[in-house]
Amino acid sequence: MDPFEELDRRLTETRERVRWFDHLAARRTAIGQQIREVGDLVAQLERRLAEERRDVERLEGGLSGFLARLAGSREERLAKERAEAVLAGERLVGQRVRLDALRADLAATERDLAATAGAHDDYQQLLSEKELLLVEGGDRRGQRLMELSGRLADTRADLREHDEAVQAGKEAGQWVGHVLQLLGKARGASTWDMLGGGAFADAVERHHLVSADQAAWKAQQALDTFSRELADVGWTAQLRMPEIDTRWFVDVFFDNIIVDALKHQRINKTRAAVAETARFIDDSLRALVQNQAILSQRLADLTTEREQLLTT
Repeated sequence: MDPFEELDRRLTETRERVRWFDHLAARRTAIGQQIREVGDLVAQLERRLAEERRDVERLEGGLSGFLARLAGSREERLAKERAEAVLAGERLVGQRVRLDALRADLAATERDLAATAGAHDDYQQLLSEKELLLVEGGDRRGQRLMELSGRLADTRADLREHDEAVQAGKEAGQWVGHVLQLLGKARGASTWDMLGGGAFADAVERHHLVSADQAAWKAQQALDTFSRELADVGWTAQLRMPEIDTRWFVDVFFDNIIVDALKHQRINKTRAAVAETARFIDDSLRALVQNQAILSQRLADLTTEREQLLTT
């Protein structure tokens, strides 16, 4: 057996462990940053929900409610404030779910890091062993084989990270596409509403918007994962889904062509923002797939060169 074969195998395996450890350490940092951002957002939403509930309480009783009754606008304003409070509560729940998912990701990453601890020390020890073997054996192939071991491990790690990024991008694209589809249906119902669709068109529009809002939370979680995977391949992207305004159902109290047009405009604006995110995902996936092809070819070339050195 070639004196370098077993050591090369161990070096390659350990180098991959080193790369995996570094990958996990970077992921831990990225998730920690996301947890801090979402934690701040949860705190903001908690304050907002408290304010909305106070607004409802003021209208339900007290001086504000009394003055609103005198003005004849109490029921309309109360319906609006209650809708605001419901929406704030839904957004708070959604962000808390997102925060829990991020914390679970962090815990899993910490476990994987603990399982990979010591990889750097093991790799340095193997390098020392190979250096000694090269010095004692005097084999001219040794230096190149050692270089190839490192390049093979790096290329395999890069390819794995690109594979993970592509998979995450595809999942994010599916969820964002689903949100786009629902917003498209809401836009169709809104167009119908402007043409005189009435209460039924309002109900259809409301149903699609609520569904889109719920899907948007899943899309955001997928985008969080995609952002981290992009960071692993050296790309920086802060991907955020736009808020989908489901408060519009209170506009039934002010139903007219102007309000219908404003609702239609809001839907179009939100859909355009989601479409921009979808285009970014598509462009990123195309670039990632191109890089995958380059890395696959590099891996094949390095493997062939190594085999030639070992069998010559």
